[in-house]
Amino acid sequence: LGCYGDGGACFTNDAGLAKKMRELRVHGQDRRYHHPIVGLNGRMDTLQAAILLAKFDSFPNEVKTRAKVGARYSARIAEVCSSVTVPFIQAYNSSVFAQYTLQTAERDRVVEELRQSGVPTAVHYPVPIHLQPAIQNLNLGQGVGSMPIAESLATKVFSLPMHPFLDEQTQDQIIEALVGALSETPPNIMSVGKS
Repeated sequence: LGCYGDGGACFTNDAGLAKKMRELRVHGQDRRYHHPIVGLNGRMDTLQAAILLAKFDSFPNEVKTRAKVGARYSARIAEVCSSVTVPFIQAYNSSVFAQYTLQTAERDRVVEELRQSGVPTAVHYPVPIHLQPAIQNLNLGQGVGSMPIAESLATKVFSLPMHPFLDEQTQDQIIEALVGALSETPPNIMSVGKS
C-alpha cells in the first residue's frame, strides 16, 4: 500500500512486538528522553497518513487485482518460456506480488534486451544480505560461498512491471518481449524455489 512519499504500517496482535515496533520508529525511545534500544525516525507525516487512510478502501481490491495479474503472468510465461522460472506459490499461501520476479541464468542479457524493447525491469536484490557490509562487519564468517543458493539467485533474478492497473494487452506485450529476449537462451528450467 503505497503513499506519495515514504510511509508504511506494521500490524501485529503481539503486545511485546508492538511495543518494540513503536520504540524502533521513534529512535528507540520507550518514553520521553529514554532510549533502551537504537532505533530510527520512522514516523509518518500527516499528509502520508491521510493518503494511506484514503487508500484503505481500495486496498482489498488492489490485493486481488495484483494476485490476478501475477497469476496471469505465471500461467502465460510458463506456457511460452521454458528457460525462465516463475514465482512458485504453495497452494496454502498467497502473494500480493509486491514485485513479479523471475529467474534465468541469462539475466543480464535478458534485462538488456527487454530494456531495448522498452520494457522496464528491476533487479531488487543484486547482493545477498550476508554479503552486505553491515553483516560482513559482524564477522560471522559468512563470506562468499557460504550461502550458495542466495548467491546464485542474486545473479539470476529480475522483476517485470507489476501493478494493479497492468492491463492484459500491456502484459501480453511484456511477455512477447520476454519471449524475444529469451529466444537465444538455451532451454534450462531452474528448480530453485520449486520444492
